[in-house]
Amino acid sequence: MRTQVGIIGAGPAGLFLAHLLHRAGIESVILEGRSRSYVEERVRAGVLESGTVDVMHELGLDKRLLKESMEDHALDIRFSGKLIHLDFPKLADGRHVTIYAQQEVVKDLIAARLAQGGQIVFEAEAHAIEGISGKSPSIRYRLNGKDETLECDFVAGCDGFHGISRPAIPEGILTLYDRIYSFAWFGILSHSPPIKEMTYANNERGFALCSRRTPKISRHYLQVPIDEDPDNWSDAQFWDELHKRMDDNNKAEIIEGEIFQKNVAPLRSFVAAPMQHGRLFLAGDAAHIVPPTGAKGLNLAVADVRVLARALSEFYRTGATARLDRYSEICLRRVWKTVRFSNYMTYLLHRFPEHTPFERQIQLAELDYISNSEAGGKTIAENYVGLPFEDD
Repeated sequence: MRTQVGIIGAGPAGLFLAHLLHRAGIESVILEGRSRSYVEERVRAGVLESGTVDVMHELGLDKRLLKESMEDHALDIRFSGKLIHLDFPKLADGRHVTIYAQQEVVKDLIAARLAQGGQIVFEAEAHAIEGISGKSPSIRYRLNGKDETLECDFVAGCDGFHGISRPAIPEGILTLYDRIYSFAWFGILSHSPPIKEMTYANNERGFALCSRRTPKISRHYLQVPIDEDPDNWSDAQFWDELHKRMDDNNKAEIIEGEIFQKNVAPLRSFVAAPMQHGRLFLAGDAAHIVPPTGAKGLNLAVADVRVLARALSEFYRTGATARLDRYSEICLRRVWKTVRFSNYMTYLLHRFPEHTPFERQIQLAELDYISNSEAGGKTIAENYVGLPFEDD
């Protein structure tokens, strides 16, 4: 099998890239190691930046999003009995974020891709990438017990942190930047109406977050030790701790409901640079991971592939490689700004076991400053709703 762009991974990065390439008249094939049902049911975050929503609108992929999503026009931060209220439209030039779960985005993109006649080969386990230093790279994969080859002009590695794309770059080319945090997020989904605003809390007992997925489903998180077992928590214990960290002392604000999913996720920051070598280009989690505090994972993947699609379009249209050569440089400007913001929010809102009393007071002073500073609030708001795209 041959195509122009071989894409490894049917997550947001790979799917958005395929649609952007299709719009430009460029052929692609997506190889996905998991089944369609697994990919579509994989629960991830659901905060979409305004720019991500714009891309879905431009591609005609927003029909269900417009019907079923919710808009968040503000973000609250609670600390020491105080409240920081950030009005997004006021602080970020009229923009806001959209709540629409990542798995729903993936469902929409897969359905549209298949309806257009585009190829997604599910349960095709890619195990080798060859020839990336030449003009005819190939992807070796296994399907139905047989070894197959996808030949292409370019390879887009959109297969996540544990995929084969990043390790395919020869040793000594990449610089890896990594930080693993000393705690995790214990997250639940519940059948209960969410509170009015997405609300973060920096409490003496630890971080907490109340967010929403739909008008009837809430997504809540608690900071826990990195080795915490969610099975050790009863539903009552979770709700009790969430009320305490949110200062909902009368248990009147947060509505409890049936918890139907629990998970514990460690937090890390990771960047691999450069994001390209020869004719292999990394995008999304294959190149970078950010802690979820800034709600940036999917959005950063969309920004990557938007740059890549534009560069490939120019190449196939004119033969020029200038944009392709600068793909990593352009993307990493945004990546590091996003890592900076996600790291800042993580340090601002969590209780760090290693912090001294001095560092704790600095943290509280920063929160107090933001609560009284329009400039401080604007910095968080404009990063949260999404920085403008950079193409040059």
